[in-house]
Amino acid sequence: MDSLTEIRKRRLSLGISLGELARAIGRSDATLSRIERGQIRPSYDLVQRILTYLEAQEGVAAPHLVARDLMNRNLVTVEGQVQLSQVAQLMEKGGISQVPVVEGGRMTGSLSETGLLRALAHPNGRRAKVRDVQEGSYPQVDEAFPADLLAPLLTRYPAVMVADRGELRGIVTKTDLIRGLRGTPLRRSTVVSEP
Repeated sequence: MDSLTEIRKRRLSLGISLGELARAIGRSDATLSRIERGQIRPSYDLVQRILTYLEAQEGVAAPHLVARDLMNRNLVTVEGQVQLSQVAQLMEKGGISQVPVVEGGRMTGSLSETGLLRALAHPNGRRAKVRDVQEGSYPQVDEAFPADLLAPLLTRYPAVMVADRGELRGIVTKTDLIRGLRGTPLRRSTVVSEP
């Protein structure tokens, strides 16, 4: 049975302990452990109870997500007049791979690690200003935008901005979306102040 080989993987991906699953299906931990290791062959009814429980938990672990659920609210932006050397330091210190560029409170572009590297490779790159090398703006969605529709955007852009009535509220990266769709809690590092 292919489903038996998947039980342990599915259980672990949901963060369910062996004991929790055993209690939910009315069997001992030892019995369930032997089932997962392929040492005993369970009845069809028992397999169905296990799979039904896991499927129910998968539905709980992956509710209908929207951009608000995934976004990093600790939004780091840079002003266009900042020197690239300062932005490089900010990005390195904060483990940031891309930043939105703002002027007067509105987004005018973006700067990715790739764009930063290209610019810094030039002789006067460190003295250049962000506005001189910025890339296009990231797309913006509102907070209620469905998470499953973010995937096509994130295959074309490194990030998606989340806004409410034009005011930036957060950013969603590929990592944020993957974690959210897998049901993994987001672990955020400490907030880094902008230059």
